[in-house]
Amino acid sequence: MTKEIAYIGLGSNLAAPEAQIHTARQAISSLEGVSEHAFSSLYRSPPMGPKDQPDYVNAVMAIETDLSAIALLRNLQQIELDHGRVRKDERWGARTLDLDILLYGQSIINQPDLIVPHYGLAERAFVLYPLQEIAPVLEIPGRGKISDLVASCPLGGLVRLF
Repeated sequence: MTKEIAYIGLGSNLAAPEAQIHTARQAISSLEGVSEHAFSSLYRSPPMGPKDQPDYVNAVMAIETDLSAIALLRNLQQIELDHGRVRKDERWGARTLDLDILLYGQSIINQPDLIVPHYGLAERAFVLYPLQEIAPVLEIPGRGKISDLVASCPLGGLVRLF
């Protein structure tokens, strides 16, 4: 199987969010068939959903992988579970760890449990700014240049931590 560059969004706002991001990064890097390609700074962002929850810590990771997109998704879901993720019906609620496949090579995937490019990628500062940091000339399938998307996306309270 050929290797693809995939971009993963990482987010946490419970149980030491910065530590959650760092241990998730290690877990992703240690997956068989995965090697880290780049990792963004950490960013703090206000919650998208209910406002009675802590701010999020977010980052974007680029990996090179020979896993299929679905196999990668299943591995990421297991890492979420290992980090105490509890899936609830509440959309955009607080969570220990959220891992999203943002991009998988130049693929456009529309399956019941996986949509790539990630459906919210083009409107979310906490995804676009760290993504641009590690891939400044990226072309997003069906959406255009990362620089154009960032230019039309206000920070909305996003702060680069380090």
